[in-house]
Amino acid sequence: MTEHQAEPHTPSTPTPPAEPTIATVTFLRPAAPTPAPGDDDVWLDLPDGPAPAAPPMPSARPAVPGPDERTIVLDTARVILEKTTTPATVGTVVEKVDLDDFDDRPLIPAWMRSAEGWAAWSGVFARARRRDFRRWIRRQPTQQGHVRQFGRGARRTHEWVVGFEGVRVQSAAHTAHVLTREARLAARHARFTPRILGSKKGLAMVAAEKATKAAEEAVLLHKKAKKDRNRARNLRAGVAYGPPLTAIGTGYVMAGGLGLAAGILSTFAGGAFVGRTPYDEDADWTSDWRSLGDGDRMSAPMLDQCFRAAKVIGSDESLRIVQMPMLDTRGAWTSVLDLPPGVPAKRAIRATDELAAAFGVEEAQVSVMKRGRSGRIELYVSRDLPFTDKAAPGPLLVLDSAADFWGRISIGPDVRGIHQSISVVERSGLVGGEPGAGKSASGNTILLAAALDPRVILHLADGKGGGDLEPFEHLCEAYEGDADPAAFDTMLDDELADMKARYTLLKKLGKRKVTEELANQHPELRQKLLWVDELMLYTTDDEYGKKITKKLRNLVSRGRAAGIITFCATQKPGSDVVDTSLRDLLSIRWALRCTTPEASDTILGKGAAASGYSARTIQSEMRGAGLLWAEGANPQMVRADYYTDEQVNALIERATEWRRAAGTLPKAPLRLVDRLNTLAEEGDEDAAILAKALICFFVEEMAAQQRAVNGGMDREKAEEEISVEWLPGQVILDYVKSQTGITVTAEKLASLVVRTDEEKAKRPWGPKGSRVTGYPLARVEAAATGRFGLTA
Repeated sequence: MTEHQAEPHTPSTPTPPAEPTIATVTFLRPAAPTPAPGDDDVWLDLPDGPAPAAPPMPSARPAVPGPDERTIVLDTARVILEKTTTPATVGTVVEKVDLDDFDDRPLIPAWMRSAEGWAAWSGVFARARRRDFRRWIRRQPTQQGHVRQFGRGARRTHEWVVGFEGVRVQSAAHTAHVLTREARLAARHARFTPRILGSKKGLAMVAAEKATKAAEEAVLLHKKAKKDRNRARNLRAGVAYGPPLTAIGTGYVMAGGLGLAAGILSTFAGGAFVGRTPYDEDADWTSDWRSLGDGDRMSAPMLDQCFRAAKVIGSDESLRIVQMPMLDTRGAWTSVLDLPPGVPAKRAIRATDELAAAFGVEEAQVSVMKRGRSGRIELYVSRDLPFTDKAAPGPLLVLDSAADFWGRISIGPDVRGIHQSISVVERSGLVGGEPGAGKSASGNTILLAAALDPRVILHLADGKGGGDLEPFEHLCEAYEGDADPAAFDTMLDDELADMKARYTLLKKLGKRKVTEELANQHPELRQKLLWVDELMLYTTDDEYGKKITKKLRNLVSRGRAAGIITFCATQKPGSDVVDTSLRDLLSIRWALRCTTPEASDTILGKGAAASGYSARTIQSEMRGAGLLWAEGANPQMVRADYYTDEQVNALIERATEWRRAAGTLPKAPLRLVDRLNTLAEEGDEDAAILAKALICFFVEEMAAQQRAVNGGMDREKAEEEISVEWLPGQVILDYVKSQTGITVTAEKLASLVVRTDEEKAKRPWGPKGSRVTGYPLARVEAAATGRFGLTA
């Protein structure tokens, strides 16, 4: 309890009634152990003199009173408050206390006297240092990072070393160049002035001399300026670079590697100290307009500046950064932005070309996509032109079991490196692009996935007539490889008949469409892939073009639910090639590089180029890249997985083994010899003779190749170069007799194989080169096919 005295007053002044004294009652917490007298932290020796008006200090601190003690204390407080106190007379002289008067004992903090104090201090110190380290780590990517400080320091040091003398040198060089040219012109004028023009000749000579003298002085001044510049630069370079090099060299000589490290560290610290202040706008001598193409970092002010330059936002509007610009693992800048209210995302998508110009990059390097809502976009700017590096191996190479064509099919990576896949169940597609855009490689991603699923039925039509689809021929149940519109028209008739049969079976089963479970139970309903390569050849034919387009439209519109998947590919995407009534039914569209926006719209649909999705922006170096519109609201740039010819052949061999094991490998057509042997087994003697005659050609060819190999020729070269297309009649007769036991005469063989007079001519045969008559292989094959109505 503390008692406050009233203010003192002089005796002559009447003493006013004393007011009640305010008392403060404080309940103390449990007291610590009583310190021993003489403890410097508790006791204080007071100087001699009157003691202050306060109760004497107790020998121990009071403890917290209990409930009864609190009642006594409060009652005592009430009594004191009811009484009036007379203020004591305060002396007018106050003794001064010398605060510097203390003994020689050190002032040691209390925490240093216990292990707990040291532990607490150590914990505080450790946490402070840990926070300092974290702050240092967070500081490094900023402008105040030590690496950037050193970079600025090195730059400022270099700028100081270079100085401004170069401006004087350039000025002197320009002056010397101008005066030298004028002196040369004056000398030429004086030289070609005729001497008969007396005064003019003299004036020209004087002007030439003056011009020459001025030019010589300018050249001398230029040389002097260069010399002064070099001297000043060398001096400043010695001042700037001498101490760091001396420190590094001396440290290495004196202490080896440790000294070298210390010298480098001290040089780094000095450079960071010089560059501790960032450049501001006035001190930065670089160009006012910087861009990503110049190597700058993407920042919020740059985004606002570029979007304003592209007229996406107004001059007084700004973007709201949802995700700050950052570099991904591929070294590309990515950010998520909110456009100002009322600005849709499609405006930014349409302005991709303008944004690329503002960023200082190619249009193909900029990708703008809508993110979640209409006013939010995801911006992606790659550092280099995408899809120009070597393609990574496709995922089909690592399959250890059959693929699943009912699931998702791997297509390839997008510009962000994320692998994209699509589902083709109950869908159809169109792949188009100009020649050389990578259409064949893109088609392989779908064809190989279908081939590696033994359940898929392959029907292929090669309108190019080349060899792109030829490796798949033995896997197909229907194949048209001659680029024949009539044959393809017949093939479509078979497809429509199969579609009708499938719907008939579905009605019997009470099902509406083919599912994976249903196809596994009924092999007739297995998935079928109809791939039409180079559609232009078929749809532009004068006789069959319109028929083929109509049948394809019927098959695409109705065949999806029956398990028939149709894909068309063309190198000339135009309205005369892909009719809009057919294109609108193809739900998957893949636009590779096109020469015009109209050609791109033929694949993606009308208005796609105007919305910012044009395959014309794809560069020629980006082979296999295209705009894929399969899932989602907008197309996206995707590069198809690439498989080399060797990898394609290896995958086709694997698909052949899996289909053979599953029993779905189509039976290859029998050879002519096998069909002749079948007829021979039925008792046809002529078929047996012709079959053995054809085998005789094969046997003689193998023998000739073996003789060449024994003579030192490579076997592959022998198989490629040596073939037997003609044999003597006696050789054929001897082989037929030895294999069949049938007595065949020359007249009998001649009646079976009718030759022309030219074919009957004698040819050299054997080691001696004797001339004998014989039979060409082509004539024997023609006789067999013509006699029995077979095909070769």
